[in-house]
Amino acid sequence: MLWPFNHFRKPRPPLRGTIEAIYGMIVTQAREPLFYRDFGVPDTVNGRFDLLLLHLWLVLRRLKSVEGATALSQGLFDHFCNDMDDNLREMGVSDLKVPKRMQAFGEAFYGRTTAYDLALTDGREALAQAMCKNILNGENIEKARLLAVYAEAAMAALDSQGEAALVSGSARFPSPEKAGAQQ
Repeated sequence: MLWPFNHFRKPRPPLRGTIEAIYGMIVTQAREPLFYRDFGVPDTVNGRFDLLLLHLWLVLRRLKSVEGATALSQGLFDHFCNDMDDNLREMGVSDLKVPKRMQAFGEAFYGRTTAYDLALTDGREALAQAMCKNILNGENIEKARLLAVYAEAAMAALDSQGEAALVSGSARFPSPEKAGAQQ
């Protein structure tokens, strides 16, 4: 039964299952062994974190163009923050140090996403430079160029998949192997 004045309620937050599906897609792609083996990403906590941020940025960037996806984007970011908090605690970081580390994660997220957004306006080489600095510790620009090609392919793949696939959590990233072959 429809109640009068339902339109005055706050909008319902996105389904938790949808957020978990999208975040699972991001984490799965960020753990793809090819990134560590062929793209030069350090297989360390920091390297994995940087790849997770890259893929989160790709999805959030795509969600900006989807009407009404603000709550989904916020839910996805909140899920990421909760996951980082849980991971810190599992790694034995004390309760007193978690907030400081979370602040550092937030600064890293906003710094990297800003760098990637700005680099997009200047072309692939600028994106490669930003990825070299943020993901590859300023080393191996050739591998960073592979990452930039991959990021462009991922943006195109996410853009080509319908909004329904994205907001339902059924969208997919391209294979990093295929993107690397496009260079």
